[in-house]
Amino acid sequence: MKQRTLTREVSVTGQGLHTGEPVQLTLKPAAAGAGLVFKRTDLPGQPEIKPRVSQVTDLVRNTTIQEGHTKINLVEHVLSALSGCGVDNAIIEMDSSEPPILDGSAKPLVDAILSAEPVEQDAERDYYELDEAVSVTRGDSSIIALPYDGLKITCTSADDRGIHTQHLTLDMDPDVYMTQIAASRTFTIYEDIEELLKMGKIKGGSLDCAIVIKGDKIISKDPLRFKDEFVRHKILDIIGDITLLGKPLKAHIIATRPGHAINAELTKAISAQMEGHKKKKKKRPTIVQPSDTELDIPRILDTLPHRYPFLMVDRVVEFIGDDALMAVKNVTINEPYFNGHFPGNPVMPGVLQLEAMAQAAGIIMLRKSGKEDKAGKGGSTAFFMSADKVKFRRPVRPGDQIIINAKIVKTRGTKMAQAECTCSVDGKVVSGAELMFAIVPNGGDE
Repeated sequence: MKQRTLTREVSVTGQGLHTGEPVQLTLKPAAAGAGLVFKRTDLPGQPEIKPRVSQVTDLVRNTTIQEGHTKINLVEHVLSALSGCGVDNAIIEMDSSEPPILDGSAKPLVDAILSAEPVEQDAERDYYELDEAVSVTRGDSSIIALPYDGLKITCTSADDRGIHTQHLTLDMDPDVYMTQIAASRTFTIYEDIEELLKMGKIKGGSLDCAIVIKGDKIISKDPLRFKDEFVRHKILDIIGDITLLGKPLKAHIIATRPGHAINAELTKAISAQMEGHKKKKKKRPTIVQPSDTELDIPRILDTLPHRYPFLMVDRVVEFIGDDALMAVKNVTINEPYFNGHFPGNPVMPGVLQLEAMAQAAGIIMLRKSGKEDKAGKGGSTAFFMSADKVKFRRPVRPGDQIIINAKIVKTRGTKMAQAECTCSVDGKVVSGAELMFAIVPNGGDE
C-alpha cells in the first residue's frame, strides 16, 4: 500500500480545550517519508516536532508532547484523524500550543482532511508488525496488543460505578474510521470537573465540545451520536496515541478501561519491541557486487561506512569495466563547511574533493573484491592511506555538480590498491590525484 499525503493545504480555527486559547491549525502536504510533523508558527524559528512517544510529558486528560521548549498539548485528536484517514505525511501548523477542540470529536478534522483530498505517493507504506504479544496494566486498566494482519481494536469502556459500560470491536480502515469513530466526542465525569479546573485544565471546556456524565444521566448539547459513543471515543484516542510509534501498526489491540496513560505505556512497549526488532534484523552490509552497474544512495550507504556530513558520493552513475567508475557529488549551499569556508565567498575545501575521490576509488576496490569477509563479520572498509600528484585547478562552489572519475591502476592482491582520480565541473577538471588505500575487514557487527 502506498503512502499518502494531502493535495492542498487546509485550515480550521477554534480554541484549545485545556488552554482556552484561540488557535488556527493548518494541514499541509509533505514529502513521502516525512511523516506527521507539528510546527509551532507562533514561536521564534517556527520549531517542528515529529511526534513520538518518547516526547510525552503530560497524560492528564490529553497527550502532551514536548521537545526542548516546544510543547504541543492534546495531540491525540489530530493524529487520530490523520492516521484514521490513512494520511502518512503532513505538516501540522499551529499558532498556539494546542489544536482546536472543535466539537470534541475528530469529525471536523476529518472533513478538513477530505477537503484537502488525500493522494497517494510513490513510496510504499512501512508498517510495523508485532513479533509477539505486548501487554500493560495500570490498576483496573489493561491493554494487550496481539500480532494481526491489519489494525483491529477491541475496547471496553466503563466508569468507576459500572453504569456506562460499553464494548465494541472494529477492524479499522479509513472508511470504518470516518463513519464509525471520527464523530464520537470526548466526555468526562461531572464530579471530575472541579479538580480538573484546579489543575489548570479544561479552560476552554463546554457542552459545545464535550459530553458530561452525571450519575446515570448524560448531559450534552446534542443527543448522543452513537448509543455507545463513549467506547468509540476511547478507540479514537487509542488510534491517536499509537500514532506516536512513528509508523502505522498492524496488531489486534484489546483494551479494558483505557486512557492516555496506559495508551502511552502500550505505545512505549511496542516501540521498545520495534527497536529490538530493528537490531535483530540488522544484517551485515550488502556491499557492492561485481554484478552491479550503478549505485544509488541506499546502496552507497550499504557499501561505505561514511555518514553525514562526511559522505562525499551521492551516486555511482556507471561502472566502467572492472577497474573504473563515474560518480556524482552534488554541492549545495547546505553543506556545513560553507559556514566557515568562506563567509561571503563559499568554496568547497580541496581536502573534501580529495576525500570524494578516495571514497569513489574505495567503491571500485570493494566491487572488485566482490565478497564479504568469510567470517561474516560485516564486510570491509576502504581506508585512504596516501595521496600523490594532488592538484587543485579551479574553485568548486555551491550549485556545482562534481563528476568523479576514478580508475584502479595498480593492486596488491585484494588488500591494497592505487587509483588515478579526477573531479570535474561542467566538463573542466577542478582537481586530481593519485591515491593509495587499503581494504580492511570489519571487526564485527555494529
